[in-house]
Amino acid sequence: MSFTSYSVPYPVDDRYKKRVAYFSMEFATHQPLKIYSGGLGFLAGSHLRSAYELRQNLVGVGILWKYGYYDQERNQDQTLDTAWNEKSYSFLEDTGIKFQIMVHEHPVWVKVFYLNPETFKTAPLFLLSTDVPENDYVSQTITHRLYDANVATKVAQFILLGVGGAKLMDMLGFNPELYHLNEAHGLSAAFYLYNKFRNNLAEVKKRLVFTTHTPEEAGNEKHDIFLCHKMSYFCGLSVEQVKELTGMPDNQFNHSLAALRFAHIANGVSELHGHVSRAMWSKYDNICEIKSITNAQNWRYWADKQLYRFNEAGDHYGFDDRKKYLKKRAFEIVADQTGKIFNPDVFTIVWARRFAGYKRAGLITTAEERFERLMKNSKYPVQIIWAGKPYPVDHPAISEFNQLVHLSKQYKNMAVLIGYELGLSKRLKQAADCWLNNPRVPREASGTSGMTAAMNGAVNFSTNDGWIPEFINHGHNGFVVPMADYGNMAVHEQDEYDLNKLYEILENEILPLYYDKYNTWRQVVKNGMEDVRFRFDSNRMAHEYYEIMYK
Repeated sequence: MSFTSYSVPYPVDDRYKKRVAYFSMEFATHQPLKIYSGGLGFLAGSHLRSAYELRQNLVGVGILWKYGYYDQERNQDQTLDTAWNEKSYSFLEDTGIKFQIMVHEHPVWVKVFYLNPETFKTAPLFLLSTDVPENDYVSQTITHRLYDANVATKVAQFILLGVGGAKLMDMLGFNPELYHLNEAHGLSAAFYLYNKFRNNLAEVKKRLVFTTHTPEEAGNEKHDIFLCHKMSYFCGLSVEQVKELTGMPDNQFNHSLAALRFAHIANGVSELHGHVSRAMWSKYDNICEIKSITNAQNWRYWADKQLYRFNEAGDHYGFDDRKKYLKKRAFEIVADQTGKIFNPDVFTIVWARRFAGYKRAGLITTAEERFERLMKNSKYPVQIIWAGKPYPVDHPAISEFNQLVHLSKQYKNMAVLIGYELGLSKRLKQAADCWLNNPRVPREASGTSGMTAAMNGAVNFSTNDGWIPEFINHGHNGFVVPMADYGNMAVHEQDEYDLNKLYEILENEILPLYYDKYNTWRQVVKNGMEDVRFRFDSNRMAHEYYEIMYK
């Protein structure tokens, strides 16, 4: 196929004809393409699938990570081991495009690969790699590991995504009317465009939109401005010019703040996160308006269609039988990894997502006596599964993962799995009767895993954060921990309150409902499936981006 004067290789719907380049550090389009770490990637993958379904004039721009994020393996004692294995993808097309960008005042070669829309039914995706023989070894390592822990490498990755991606758009002749930054990783594109439009900031602003996913300032990347300058991040501007242009007088370059000043519009990823973001950034001047577009996931990719068919037909027997089959199939993975045989008739709780401190993976285990009682309850038996990948140098998160592994050795109804990627994620959502989510409010921007859990017949049980306030009607389609005055609580008080509420609701409402009033439980499951079907399908989200952000 030709990559000169490129256009998307399918007929574009008139409602979505504006040309958009969508920049993201990670895309989870399908299990075989391992270039994602977690929620940001799952979201970007669903966005590309919906852009394809709706026939939008949008292309994705990302990076081809040679070793992916990492492969989750085990040490001899079952604890977490991180492995870096080279990936190869015969389904990616070599575009034949090679060009240079400046990194650390030094030319670096970039090679471009292409994910054809028909391969995984996504919008077109261009992936950049520096792992070519023309580059020295250090330059090759830029695209080795997603979110490399080395600061200079990470800044180089940001340059590759932003400057490299924007330059590629010029070479393709795609000529985007808008550059959409999914998080601030690709912000260097703004400096490339500033150069291109002869230092006319208004021309850059006109073309830039920004999605922020991080509800806490600490999570927004800041780097030493002199390091960024030395790395050629600013495309030839001096430090003084950058400080003046971005309105940041100090020596810390805040990527998200710059993005909010360079874009003409931005969005948070849930209604709550929109409020949190507007409050958080309100102390800064000259930032663009921050709207809300709630994240969503692609129904066609994620949902179990059989469950939906039985539901629509009102076939209770078929519905129950299908859910039991899904649980049984997923439990084969549990047995294979842990040697534990789980029972599809037993109420199964799953906690599975990225391991990060604020998500509190092991919260339910911290009340040791209550947890012991829960795990040994013969009247209302439970099984619990954990899975998820901690960041490879986040030692507290790795330690939490390993503590759960050690604890699981005491119970044959508790399992901790490795390899939490798209494939396992879908299986665990099918395994779950209850999808447990207990982040510290309001630190979860959106947290979309519960959406895809509901699409597979799991009931959400969550603290009231992210997308949950827009979805859960307690006792009708899920269960939610009632809000407290979290703003005036110390962290340990918040943890204590949430922990008590989790146990109260689980022991007094959820378990009795499942075991004593199963028909009502089934209705809660079905309500969740129906309520998530359209409001939290990414087709709604991709449509809203065109209506709200791209207009």
